[in-house]
Order: sequence, then structure tokens, then C-alpha cells
Amino acid sequence: MSRIGRKPIDIPQGVDVKVAGSAVTAKGKLGQLQKSFDAGMKITVEEGKILVERADDSRSNRSLHGLTRSLISNMVTGVSKGFFKTLLIEGVGYKVMAKGAGLEFALGYSHAIKLNPPDGISFKTPKPTELTIEGVDKQLVGQVAADIRKLRKPEPYKGKGIRYSGERIRRKAGKTAVK
Repeated sequence: MSRIGRKPIDIPQGVDVKVAGSAVTAKGKLGQLQKSFDAGMKITVEEGKILVERADDSRSNRSLHGLTRSLISNMVTGVSKGFFKTLLIEGVGYKVMAKGAGLEFALGYSHAIKLNPPDGISFKTPKPTELTIEGVDKQLVGQVAADIRKLRKPEPYKGKGIRYSGERIRRKAGKTAVK
């Protein structure tokens, strides 16, 4: 039995979870998420808890058991608390500016890079070198953060670029001149 899959998911107050067949809908104060899962998973809501069980012990159902439970847990957390990622921008002249709902990056290229948020994502720029990405869908928040980081990956010699908050860049020694 999956150790993660057999744990029940507590439903916090203010969150409404509905199960229709293999589709789960979670609705909370921050928004609504809907996702359909494999038919081999039996999802039930009872007494303020969500239980995920598998139909049989086939290899595919065993592998999907913990995954299904984790995805439903992330849905419930997303609509109640939300998810966020913080990115830091380092480098001379590198910055981000809020332009309406979107962003404009100055990353050392000959042009500014404009980016509009996908549905369900919001940006906050507390400083010109800091960006916070917020949303209810954990996967979407992480994907948008990865796409923004890809605009200018941190380089190992001076550490310039866009990195996650808490990410450590392994620095390399530069060339030394020989006389």
C-alpha cells in the first residue's frame, strides 16, 4: 500500500470539493480547480476528508495511487492558500518592471522582453530585482517561474541572471593571466 496514497486529505473550512466519477473539482476563496484522474482510482469525500483508494494492485494503479493523492492535496491547498515562487535578478542593469498586468524585463539584451501572465497567475514586483509569481495551480506557477528563469539563466562566473530565491549558484574561478 502506498504510504502517501493511504493518508486522508483534510478539507479546510471554506473549501468545497466535489467528485463526479474520476473528476475532482475544488473550489475555495482563491479560485477553482478541476482535474480528471485515472479510472482505476476511487476518490471519495466523507466527514471533511478525501480518501483515495485503488481498484486493484496492478502496477499502473500502484504507481498512480500516491500521485493522485498528492495532486488532489495540491488542488485543495491551492484554492485555500495558493502557491508562490520568488525569483531574484542579479546583474548590472538587470531589472523587471510591472507594465499593467504583465512584466517588462531588462536583461542585457538589445531589447526589452515583455511577458503577459497566463490565466490564473499574477505577478508582484516588490523591488526591481525581485519577482513573485502567485497562483492556485502549483504546476502552472512552477512552469511560469521556469520559463522566466530560462530568459537569462544564472551563469557560474559572475552569478548574473535570474535565479530562484534560495538557489545557490556554484561559482567557477575565471581565467588567470600568465606572465
